[in-house]
This record gives sequence, structure tokens and C-alpha cells, in this order.
Amino acid sequence: MTTQMIIALAITVFMIILIMRDRLPFGAPPLIALLLLVVTGVSDIKGAFAGFANSTIMMLAAFMAIIAALQKTSFISKFKIAMFNMAKKGGYKAYILLIVIVMLGTSLFGTGSTAYYVLVIGFLSALPENKALAPSKVLMPAGFAANHPLVPFNTALQYGITVAVLDAAGAATNVNLVKFSIVNLILSLGFLAWSILAYKFLPEHPISKDSSDNEADQREKTHLTKKQELVTYLSFALAVVGMVSQSYIGDAGYALTGIAVIPIFLVGVLDFKEIRDAISAPIIIMSAGVIGVADALGGTGLTEMVGKSVAGMLGSNINPFLLIFAFCILTSLLATLTGSTIGTVYVFAPLAIATCLKLGFDPTAAATAIVISGWCGHFLPVDGMPALIMGTGNYTMVEFWKFTIPQYFIRLFALTAGALLLFPV
Repeated sequence: MTTQMIIALAITVFMIILIMRDRLPFGAPPLIALLLLVVTGVSDIKGAFAGFANSTIMMLAAFMAIIAALQKTSFISKFKIAMFNMAKKGGYKAYILLIVIVMLGTSLFGTGSTAYYVLVIGFLSALPENKALAPSKVLMPAGFAANHPLVPFNTALQYGITVAVLDAAGAATNVNLVKFSIVNLILSLGFLAWSILAYKFLPEHPISKDSSDNEADQREKTHLTKKQELVTYLSFALAVVGMVSQSYIGDAGYALTGIAVIPIFLVGVLDFKEIRDAISAPIIIMSAGVIGVADALGGTGLTEMVGKSVAGMLGSNINPFLLIFAFCILTSLLATLTGSTIGTVYVFAPLAIATCLKLGFDPTAAATAIVISGWCGHFLPVDGMPALIMGTGNYTMVEFWKFTIPQYFIRLFALTAGALLLFPV
């Protein structure tokens, strides 16, 4: 290893440790890492901070503003009320419908939305005790459903990261957004299948929160006019069209997402401060920052070296499914342990891509599966979502593992199979 490789690796490890300790604001560790890369001469300022001018990051920032506007609509309020009504009916059908409703909501907010899963889990914890459907029986699967879109047209974050890691690893390719969304759908169907089967195994006991809320408490009035709501829906549709069309018209498609924010501002759905806060959200800073770190690892030759080493250990006859499945396990496990999904993805996806290139495989399936797998850990209650689900539902570790360990392997199996089906190597 060269001196620059060692320095780049040390800075990357330091960044991950800072993220794990959770002492600094979210998004700060990558900025510190970028500055260290410049100071040590591993990268120049232009290269280190290139992520902030990345087209996918610009698109993601604009889309955050659109999601903030969407949360103000009456559609979201009706969504909450529908969940409450389903829970009151009880029974197996209500159980499935609740999970499906949450998955439909995830389609709007996107995978990994902290605001959405906190909203869902908080709501489910307030469901009244019901012998026909105990809240403890539905909270865990419906809580995890907030990570699985049933209509995955809002995959902007994961899609953007996939394109970015392919670019950073020197394997730029045209990733079809529709196919990428179908891979997400296959993963979600795998999760849904397991949730349906797991109904009999889920525990029934009182949960930790007081469940005295009633239906009226769940109603949240929207203050938007009909015109404002219509503009919000149209802007959302325009943003999605822009993302889909990017494969055909290039960065202009991403620019459409930014343009879609303008009507929302003009009709007063969001003021300028709200838009500014949305587009500079910590998740955007984190995403932009780790791109520079990933670029530095690739620029020093470390990524390529690791790719050659792993390829040499695996041999030339390794099955693509086993290769991708193994990297998915590694990525999802470390993302759960570190609490840094995006940071872990940006470290391991380039390694997997380099390995595929050395073995002569098309790396698109690997990049797609590994990026998505970063949001597929959750069998340990050490990250935000699983910890909140376990604590809120008052589950024992055994009860938690009965659902999450099979879920973990079923999802990764479906994800790997779906990626290879849609993006053959």
C-alpha cells in the first residue's frame, strides 16, 4: 500500500468512527474527512468537494423540498386516518391492510425516511388495545414496512447513490430507473411475503405507550388551499418525470426536479426558509460529503487494489449471486452496526464494483443491490428504526429476532435475485 492509500483509509476509518460515536451533528464527519483529505494532500479542494456539485445530489436536494411540501397535503392526513380505521377492525385482513397502507405511504416518502418511520411507529403505538388485533402484533411488521415502498417510483436517494458510486468507481453506466424501481419492488414483495407468513409468530402483549387516543386525535387538518394542494401534486409528478427522463435527456432531467420546486414556492406551500432548510438537510450534506471520500479512495488506487485482492481470493469461477449476496450481507451488517447507512454504502459499493470489473461482470447489479442493502439490516436494535420498534413495542430480544432474522435473509435473497434478473451480468 502506498502512503496516500494508508492516509485515505485512515481518514475514512476516522470518519466512520465519528459517525458511530454520534457526538457530532449528522453530516459533520464527512466534512471533517474532506478537509483532512485536502490538508494531507490526498485530494485537492475541487476534487474533495465535488460531491456538492454532483448532479444527483442537486436533484436529491430539490426533491427533499418537494417531500416537505407533500407532507402538508390532505392526502397525508387521510392516510393516517385510514390506518386508524383499519386497526379498529382487527383480524388478519386488517393486519395485512395496515402493512400495505404503510408500504404505499413509503412509496411517497421514499426508503429510509426518518420522518416517515417515526411518524408511523408513533401512530401505531397509540392504537387502542384490541383482542382481534393487538398493537404489538402489528407494530413490528408495519414499522419495518415504512422501509419498503410498494409502488417504488420515489427511489431518488438510492438511485442517485447507485449512479454516484458507479461513477466514483470508474464504471459509469446508464442505470435504467424503471428497472431499478422494479428491483425495489421485488425486495418489497419479499418483505410482504414474510410479513404475511409471520402473523402467527408475532407476540400479543401490551405495548409501552398509553393507548388512550381516539380517532379524532389522529386527524390533522391541512391548511393548504385546493390550489396549493393541486400545485404540490403536479410538482411532485413533474419531479418524478424529470428523474425518469434523465436516462434520455441527461442532467436536464435532474434540473426539472429543481424547477418543480418553483411553483411550490410561488403559491406559498413552502416559504424560502422552509425550502432552504429542506435542500440543505443533513442527509444531503452527508451524501455529498461521502462522495468526495469515495473518490479519494478510488483516486489513490485503494479501491482497485482491494477489488483485485477480493477477486483473487474468490477465484474466477465465483457465482455472481454468491458474490453480490455476500457483499450485501457485509454492507447491511456494517451499516446497522455503525448507524451510517450512506457512509457504509459509499465504502463497500466501490469495492464490490471493482471486484466485479476484475471478474469481468457488469457491476450494475452489484451496485444496485449493495446500495439498497444498506437499508436492509435491522436485525439488531442498534439503529434508529429497529431500536424504536423494539422499545416502543416492548418486545423481548427473542420476540424481535423471531421476526427480524428471517426477514433479513429473505430480503437480501430477494434483492440479489431481483438485481441479477433486471441487470444481468
